[in-house]
Formats: sequence, C-alpha cells, structure tokens
Amino acid sequence: MTDEPFTIRRARTGDVDRIEALVAPLVAKRILLGKDRAVLFGAVPEFRVAETPDGGVIACGAVHVIWEELGEVRTLAVDPLWRKQRVGHAMLQRLEAEARELGLTRLFCLTFEVDFFTAHGFTAVSDGIVGPDVYAELARSGDEGVAEFLDLARVKPNTLGNTRMLKSLETPAVPA
Repeated sequence: MTDEPFTIRRARTGDVDRIEALVAPLVAKRILLGKDRAVLFGAVPEFRVAETPDGGVIACGAVHVIWEELGEVRTLAVDPLWRKQRVGHAMLQRLEAEARELGLTRLFCLTFEVDFFTAHGFTAVSDGIVGPDVYAELARSGDEGVAEFLDLARVKPNTLGNTRMLKSLETPAVPA
C-alpha cells in the first residue's frame, strides 16, 4: 500500500464493471458515448485507471490510435467524489505519456470539458486535422469514435455541442 491518495495503472478485465459505472452517468447526460461491454473488453489494453490504496477504481481514460501520428483521448471519467482533486489532471498526463510512447505526436478529443482540456494545452479545431487521403482511409472504419473524429453525418447526434480539440505532443507536457 502507499500513502498517496491514488495511483494510475494499466486497466485489467476485472475493471470493466467499474469503468462502466464511472461512465454511465456521463452517458446518461450524453456527455460521453456509451460503449457495449464487448467493446470495453476489447479496449482494455487502451485504458488506464486511477486506483485508491484500498483498490477502488476512481477514474478511467484511454488513448486510441487513430492514425500513424494521431491518437484520441477517450472515455476520460472521474468519480464525482474525487473531482477537483487533480485525478483528471494526473490521468491526462499519464495518457499523454502513453501516447508519446506509442509514437503519437498529436492527440485529439471531442469534449464538453473545454476549459479542462484548454488548461492542458489542447486548442479548439475544426476541419483539416488529417489530409484527404487519410480521411478516405479512416471513413472506411467501423469505429464509432473514428466516425465522431471525422464528424460523419451518422454520428452527429452524438457530437452536438461538443468541441473538437487537438494538442501537439511535440511541446512539453503541462507541469504538475
């Protein structure tokens, strides 16, 4: 055990129930896109969780590789009892470090939490994140998150009100 209030670790299959519980209220409010259990289990390697010393999972987040140098921060959620305690900040820093290890140089997010992501170096963007050739390749993907990234008409109800944001990982990370 540690004296720290939480640690961040790679998610395990046993964390899926807690990830679902963290995300459910945000899905109900249409802040996050819901994911089927099969999708969550398939995405376990992308997820990191914040865990208390007693083993409670209090936050989750994932980095999904979209293209060669481009990834997306997905499903970043913090237990309401732990908000304003820098758990989200620590999780995003960890996800950015993971993205760098994967060789990504840009991170995308689609979010209602504009102030949070702006404070971490993301800026609002519109079109032109990828060129037309890459866009055409990505348009063939069945991944709903990629469809949201591309702003395809079939996912417009999921993205209404969200802000598309991007961060260059070639700049230094935001200090703790």
